[in-house]
Amino acid sequence: MHRFAAFLAIWLSAVTAHAADRISFGIDWKAEAEYGGYYQALATGIYAKHGLDVTIRQGGPQVNQTQLLLAGRLDFTICSNSFLALNFVKESIPFRTVAAMFQKDPSVLIAHPGQGNDSFAALKGKPIMISGDTRVGWWNFLRAKFGYSDSQIRPYTFNLAPFLADKKAIQQGFLGSEPFSIKQATGEQPVVMLVADAGFQGYASLIATSNQMIAQKPDLVQRFVDASVEGWYAYLNGDPAPGNALIRKENPEMTDALIAYGREALKANGILTSGDAAKDGIGAMTAARWQAFYDATKSEGLYPAGLDVGSAYTLQFVNKRVGLH
Repeated sequence: MHRFAAFLAIWLSAVTAHAADRISFGIDWKAEAEYGGYYQALATGIYAKHGLDVTIRQGGPQVNQTQLLLAGRLDFTICSNSFLALNFVKESIPFRTVAAMFQKDPSVLIAHPGQGNDSFAALKGKPIMISGDTRVGWWNFLRAKFGYSDSQIRPYTFNLAPFLADKKAIQQGFLGSEPFSIKQATGEQPVVMLVADAGFQGYASLIATSNQMIAQKPDLVQRFVDASVEGWYAYLNGDPAPGNALIRKENPEMTDALIAYGREALKANGILTSGDAAKDGIGAMTAARWQAFYDATKSEGLYPAGLDVGSAYTLQFVNKRVGLH
């Protein structure tokens, strides 16, 4: 009887030790290289090693991952930029960011070569196609720094046809996506201007979760952040094939060439590894940079004075040099 009890205790302990925590994680667009680290962590067992059973749920133009997070249908989501994190505070929504995977926002403005539209300063007064989200986001930074006007704005519908049809056209895009597609269509390398290179200080591709999750399951949050960071280092510095295979499975529109282009763009521009991450590892954040971002946006009237910036994020789970060698 005692042997049976001992065996039962060992068996229960083993089951408990191997029972992975289930996590539903929403990314803010369809699967592509910009999410390669998460797919790498899933494909290579990094999440499993940390005791996590992760389901990655794609986003897209018709998917509002923030609403799904608020409704409790997601445990974590990608918060696209620092603006959205401050909006949580402004609107008293009990969620915050726990890691900033992109030190540089990969948003770009794109123009045709040979048209004189090869610098941010040169675009003043010219029509620029941007989305509604961009209009209330980094457009305000460009408007303040380069004297742009809202009268320049033209609607952007995530369709390249208007740009391809007009040599004078200028549009928004993402570093690892539209420039590749435009070159494929035109045979020419377009002019690509990274908004971060103009001095835009916002973080991007942040991981967000609820204050309740942070308070009640900090170990779970830490394991998810650490595993995601390890996945990103593995994707950027190792063999990306496992992650790429999952990306193609999730999003068949992705070609090997486009995924490779996107990954190289992330690496070449230090999107994940520059800034705070160079010293403290991928996902790093600082209170000083959050404050600087808020001060800049407040001066543009986007946020009220006295906003509790510290409620937009926590440094509890980052700056631990995870994955740095």
